[in-house]
Amino acid sequence: MDLTGLLAAHPVIDGHNDLLWTARVEVAYDFSRLDVGAGGTPTHTDLPRMRAGGMGAQFWSVYVPTRLTGDAAVSATLEQVDAARMLTSRYADELAWATTADEVEDAWAGDRMASLVGAEGGHSIDCSLGTLRQLHDLGVRYLTLTHNANTPWADSATDAPVAGGLTAFGREVVREMNRLGMMVDLSHVSADTMRAALDVAEAPAIFSHSSARVVTDSPRNAPDDVLEALARGGGVCMVTFVPKFVNAACADAHRELVAAAAAEGVPEADGVRFAELERAWVLDHPQPTATLADVVAHVEHVREVAGIDHVGLGGDYDGVETLPAGLEDVSTYPALLAALAERGWSSDDLARLTCRNTLRVMREVEERAEEIQLTRGPSLARIEDLDGTSPAHP
Repeated sequence: MDLTGLLAAHPVIDGHNDLLWTARVEVAYDFSRLDVGAGGTPTHTDLPRMRAGGMGAQFWSVYVPTRLTGDAAVSATLEQVDAARMLTSRYADELAWATTADEVEDAWAGDRMASLVGAEGGHSIDCSLGTLRQLHDLGVRYLTLTHNANTPWADSATDAPVAGGLTAFGREVVREMNRLGMMVDLSHVSADTMRAALDVAEAPAIFSHSSARVVTDSPRNAPDDVLEALARGGGVCMVTFVPKFVNAACADAHRELVAAAAAEGVPEADGVRFAELERAWVLDHPQPTATLADVVAHVEHVREVAGIDHVGLGGDYDGVETLPAGLEDVSTYPALLAALAERGWSSDDLARLTCRNTLRVMREVEERAEEIQLTRGPSLARIEDLDGTSPAHP
């Protein structure tokens, strides 16, 4: 199979990359110090390796940690969006800002890769639908409903459940996202939150970077019934490469770490303290290694359960310390496609995986928003009105 030709016609759209947070922490967004255009960076991601990987579009995560709340979370998210704009402008010969499926394909017509933005965690909107709308106006095209900790209106996969899924305000967040044309991202949320969001959704939903729970038992992965419901709604699961989500031994090692941290009073949802403990833990506990074959197993399982029209890719590069052997950086997507081709995937199958499924979902979300806007204006709902609780600020 001619993978070079396939990727030229159907380049990879990746659902999740954390380069911007790395740039914030390491160089304060100074891309002259982290020149991703020149290549050879210490990150998993730079533009030459994106080209080598057959990439056509990247959803940059405008992630901020859950230790930031209220106005601080909103401000940091805005700074991350600003960084995405600066990145795109600095490398305008290679990158083009995009907010729609048509703009992605326009970028390709100009031989550029599309820069898209997704916000990773509902704490970024500070329980405000007005803030949600402003993020959409700035170009944010998906919101992950939680990160590693609950929001006041949605349960996370890695926190103790409180809402039992979504609260009334959480359901209104999903409805308003559908009205805006912002994709609902179910990565990081609890299984009950996944189900609740799919029940209320009026447009296709996504997993920007999750894999299959039946293959690897991790709360960050999607159960089969959720994959089936996702497919019924027209959505896509972008399979991630994170070792603890794709390899059973890595998942077991992570569970051991979570238990040890809990014994010291540090829940996984406490991102800062948990990360500090993890750095010390791995020095005395050598970690298992995941491989490309593990990711193949997840891609094939999602295809088997949800169908070929509902699987994509979300590597989570620069969001983790290590990656599976064979998928070490963004140049390695062709190796994954080659492995799938050897297992009988056709060119059409691979085209759906790399970009066609995600483009279809983007278009359907955009079209559904236009329909909803004919009958429903911006929601003025407040969390204190729907849930009887107030956000944690004046």
